[in-house]
Amino acid sequence: MGKLRQTALVLGEGPTEFYYFKSLCDVFKRLTIKPDSPKHTNLAELDSKIKEGVDSGYNRIFCIIDMDTKDKEPELSQYQKLKKKYAEPISKPKKGIYCKVEFFETHRCTELFFLYYFRYTSRPYENQEQLLNDLNQCVVYKKANEFFRKGLHSYFERNNGSLDNAVANAERSMAEKQI
Repeated sequence: MGKLRQTALVLGEGPTEFYYFKSLCDVFKRLTIKPDSPKHTNLAELDSKIKEGVDSGYNRIFCIIDMDTKDKEPELSQYQKLKKKYAEPISKPKKGIYCKVEFFETHRCTELFFLYYFRYTSRPYENQEQLLNDLNQCVVYKKANEFFRKGLHSYFERNNGSLDNAVANAERSMAEKQI
């Protein structure tokens, strides 16, 4: 009998997310990142990629959503509808499919998680420029594909950042938000 394996697909909405998660493939060997050519996607494309992932047999699909593009109508309603569509795991036993789709929302932007590699902040950023200024005080960061191709995760770690710190700081932020 064949061995069951757990597979995960990460769907990022834009180039920043794509390159960051691609850089984590050295740490998480069984991670697949889509799309292969990064671009900003719309919700119909995201829905299509989720369906492809389910049909391809992925057990988990993680959708990384940049909420600063979903804060106004009609995008907000469309996004809520998409989340509701995938709120329950997809189970098709006759086809051997069971897949859980999870949405992870970043607001103001993914770069906040990058800052968490270096330090914690509870500062509410009104725009991305403020956040990038704080991040650049910790490490040189350029929002450009050429820069991203260097491997963001290893770059942060080479410059005294830590994924463990980033995760702990993100968890702390979420806990404070719950209070």
